[in-house]
Amino acid sequence: MSDQFRIEWLDAGREPRARPDPAFPDGVDIDTGERPACKAVLPYPARRCGAYVVTCQRCGSNAGVTTAGRRDDPCSVMMVCRLPRA
Repeated sequence: MSDQFRIEWLDAGREPRARPDPAFPDGVDIDTGERPACKAVLPYPARRCGAYVVTCQRCGSNAGVTTAGRRDDPCSVMMVCRLPRA
């Protein structure tokens, strides 16, 4: 984990009910498609159903990413970088 990101876990207090998607046995990389971007590696797999709130300490960008405590949970998130462009 990098000191660049603050990652807060919000526990929903539920265990997963559905089976993971077999197409994503190693997790999912979430990408907003915006560039430039900040990429945060998430704790993977998540403990159970809940969400991560990710904040970039350099530019202030943030994102919320839901989890289900399964193999197909997000393992990273790329979000738009808010630093001024040169």
